Amino acid sequence: MAAKEQNGRVGMIKKLRRSASASEHNMSELRNRKSTQNLFDQHGIPIDLKQFRKVLDKEDNGSNNNNSSEKKTRYRRTQSVTRAEEITTKSEKQRLQQPDKGCHRPRDSLFSWSSGFSNFTGLVNWGFLLLTIGGFRLCLENLLKYGIRVNPLDWYIFLSGKNESEGHASLFLILYSFVHISICLLVEKGLAMEIISEGLGMFMQVTNIIVVVVLPVVIMHLKGHLFSLMGASTVCFFYSILFLKLWSYVQVNMWCRETYHMKQYKPRVRRPSITLAQLKNGQFGDDEEKDEDVPVLVQYPDNLCYRDIIYFLAAPTLCYELNFPKTTRIRKRFLLKRLLEVIIGVNVVMSLFQQWIIPSVKNSLIPFSRMEVGLATERLLKLALPNHLVWLCFFYLTFHSFLNATGEILHFADRNFYNDWWNSNNIDTFWRTWNMPVHRWCVRHLYIPVVKMGYSSRQASTIVFLISAFFHEYLVSVPLQTYKIWAFLGMMGQIPLSAISKAVERALGPRMGNIIVWASIILGQPLCIMMYYHDYVITHYTDSLNSTMYREL
Repeated sequence: MAAKEQNGRVGMIKKLRRSASASEHNMSELRNRKSTQNLFDQHGIPIDLKQFRKVLDKEDNGSNNNNSSEKKTRYRRTQSVTRAEEITTKSEKQRLQQPDKGCHRPRDSLFSWSSGFSNFTGLVNWGFLLLTIGGFRLCLENLLKYGIRVNPLDWYIFLSGKNESEGHASLFLILYSFVHISICLLVEKGLAMEIISEGLGMFMQVTNIIVVVVLPVVIMHLKGHLFSLMGASTVCFFYSILFLKLWSYVQVNMWCRETYHMKQYKPRVRRPSITLAQLKNGQFGDDEEKDEDVPVLVQYPDNLCYRDIIYFLAAPTLCYELNFPKTTRIRKRFLLKRLLEVIIGVNVVMSLFQQWIIPSVKNSLIPFSRMEVGLATERLLKLALPNHLVWLCFFYLTFHSFLNATGEILHFADRNFYNDWWNSNNIDTFWRTWNMPVHRWCVRHLYIPVVKMGYSSRQASTIVFLISAFFHEYLVSVPLQTYKIWAFLGMMGQIPLSAISKAVERALGPRMGNIIVWASIILGQPLCIMMYYHDYVITHYTDSLNSTMYREL
């Protein structure tokens, strides 16, 4: 019976919907209709809505049951809130009319999330002041304990390697790099003129670039006594930059050579003829008129000359182009400011090293070698502040002052040497923003070619970190002649640390992700310094270490 009743109701509703006018689409409109005018069934018989009222009510209630319940709930809540606000307002007015001069009203504490308070500028100033006082206390403690250790004469001895090496091997090795530069340029000219086959030419270029990295390692291993620490570090840094620049130079010229040969051997397209009138007017059928104010771009293979490659090697970039964006003039005041910053910055960094970092690193040797965790942790935290200050000074000195001064002298217009890495919410973002020349090189010459070879983006990122880890280890182990893998492991550890920082960012917000980034910078670097200093002393000064008596410092 229930099924028959349901089917009958559905049939009635279909009949009503077929007979309803265009403006009456739902049952509520039919139910509220008072007149049966122009409402007929399919046989032309007028329909009386009174006999179908129950059906319409059931249909209307059934279709809007869920919506109406939600609306009723919202209405009750809104009504209760409105009623509560009304009661509160009336109560407040009554309290204000009392003669007791009331001073209280409903309020949340400022540290409660429900208060909506967000202005903590004073607390930020307090934290900055507290950090300044703590740093000043450490400086005062250092001065009282060690006195003034700053001595510019020691800087000259360290930078020149006067008492550490024999001769000028570092200078000779840097000058020898001109041989690799000449080989690279000559091979490129041979490839452009098709004197050398593509396979042989690329083999020669790859061999030449690999020798650029291997040569300092072999020379310093065989003739290590000829190099000072500063000289060896300078040579390794110079040859690392040369490796990256020659890689970019060879790869970009390969791209240009492919396009050049494609155009050269492409069948010629018949050009439209020109009329006698065009010849008389000096029009030779060019689509675009030449503007004398627009500089003429260098085309391949006209770029294969010493002037071009020397400019690229001196320019503050690792990515080669045939036509770099250039400025029209040198801003003398801007250049003077950057040069003064370089001079002052070098003195500040050397002073911090001599006064603060060297004593802290020396004091960490014995606790670190004896694995006294508590004392070694105290030395680590003590070293973290001066090391971080030196790192910040080094960043500003290198990426802002020095590179901007170099770019200004060479009219190099692209000054995007860094982005806002200090706002990084995860490790990935930090490595993409703090060193833009290296990041741009990795993306252009390593990441994109690897992806085009069919590898996934994660595999390409791992390869990029492998190359970066190799060069971090190269720049530390080779000058120290202490071949460990701490820098390599530290860089490869950035991959899981990146995943952790992203998980923290998703779970706890971007602020906690940014704290993870800063913590890795502040604590990771001094730990690496202590480990390498310990291994350096163990490797080169074992006898002195064995004879050293432990003293509480």
